[in-house]
Amino acid sequence: MTSVRNLVLVLGDQLTPTLSSLAAADPAQDLVLMAELHDETTYVRHHKKKIAFLFSAMRHFAAELRASGWRVEYVRLDGPEQRGSFTDQLAHAIATHRPERLIVTEAGEWRVAQAMAGWAARFSIPVEILPDDRFLCSHDAFRAWADGRKTLRMEYFYRAMRRRTGLLMDGDQPVGGQWNFDSENRKPATADLFMPRPKAFAPDAITREALALVEARFADHFGDLLPFGYAVTRADAEAALATFIDQALPRFGDHQDAMLVGEPYLYHSVLSPYLNCGLLDPLRVCRAVEAAYRSGRAPLNAAEGFIRQIIGWREYVRGIYWLRMPGYDRSNAFGHNRPLPDFYWTGDTDMACVRAAVTQTKALAYAHHIQRLMVTGNFALLAGVDPFALHDWYLSVYIDAFEWVELPNTVGMSQFADGGLLASKPYAASGAYINRMSNHCGTCRYDVKKRTEPQACPFNALYWDFIGRHRDRIGGNPRMAQMVRLYDAFPPDEQDRIRNRAASLRATL
Repeated sequence: MTSVRNLVLVLGDQLTPTLSSLAAADPAQDLVLMAELHDETTYVRHHKKKIAFLFSAMRHFAAELRASGWRVEYVRLDGPEQRGSFTDQLAHAIATHRPERLIVTEAGEWRVAQAMAGWAARFSIPVEILPDDRFLCSHDAFRAWADGRKTLRMEYFYRAMRRRTGLLMDGDQPVGGQWNFDSENRKPATADLFMPRPKAFAPDAITREALALVEARFADHFGDLLPFGYAVTRADAEAALATFIDQALPRFGDHQDAMLVGEPYLYHSVLSPYLNCGLLDPLRVCRAVEAAYRSGRAPLNAAEGFIRQIIGWREYVRGIYWLRMPGYDRSNAFGHNRPLPDFYWTGDTDMACVRAAVTQTKALAYAHHIQRLMVTGNFALLAGVDPFALHDWYLSVYIDAFEWVELPNTVGMSQFADGGLLASKPYAASGAYINRMSNHCGTCRYDVKKRTEPQACPFNALYWDFIGRHRDRIGGNPRMAQMVRLYDAFPPDEQDRIRNRAASLRATL
């Protein structure tokens, strides 16, 4: 046995040297524990790239801590000391090292927070759970903002965050005289545009070891393991940020909602994995983007649109998650209960847009927000898929998916399953939206111009059937009332054809 003063547990999404738990500890007297745990790889069947990414990033971070003077006990998944869960791993470490106290930064996910809440009684030592100050809005601050509001709209939260951080502000007023330039950010893209690529990184020896482990242990998990080019160190994540700002940010705003065949990235940053595991600091990223605008290297609509996603949407969905858990994951306002179609795992469908999103997800563990919201999410909503089943899929397949960010995006934004707590309307759309924002329809065997014929785009009948089935619930929504009126104006025989076509499509799922 050895003895240490404090045992500091660092989780796989806390790979930040300024983490509150590390700031409260002393490298000369305390021990850092990091562990690759079986339970964390299998509570959902994570994409192979996601597991490899996190294991490699964790191993690199352990090396970074050691280089800065920390004593680190690192438990590998295939090592003899691996105990399966956080609680069991801590029990082993506490019995071995007899610390006076356990220090940890609060968990990002409810299930881990619940485990943490029982550790003091389980181990009979003090457990200090510190706030995660890498986020810009604390739980208490978000609750204070939400208290007494009839609606919790992100736009108003975002304005408060702009004022708090000073980002893109001229005194008390927003730069450019308006808070939001989203109306300028809905342009479709064309294939003749220059398409930058996110910076990719050749796997080093540590990453190659992680890849070999994943191939050996998780060969039956979803997704392609190779090629692998994600950043796994802080320096490489910073290089990816610099490449995005230099090459893609100037056109990010214009085309952030666009989709193109064979172009998985367009002008997106693909920085969310690095933000969500702690390799990048969100405020520093936003300040770098603001500096690009102020120096003339990026237009305002691009800088504002990107910063809104970080200090607005990212912070907001975290606030919603902790405000509404537990139970938020089982929200189901529409009562949808169909299982997830198999083609979400295989990509085996004639719908070109869905096939592209799923096969891209399989290859990259990545799809941008419009592919998630308006293709895979939209289809699940229209088809009546159980929102929890879709949540489980998103959490499994995306490299940036941690429950605090993924769950509100799925349950609240994509599926409107919380009844409108988060979103102002259901994000339901027919094939016309996909046709407007992409070139998928031109290569699809279905006809986006038709509604109920056998060759008609499935999104069309499913969309109008969704409007008809839920007209009483959504008819009072100002943003949906017109669509309900249009449905009501259809002749009865057309409504019958819509119902029949939609029923036939659902029966094939």
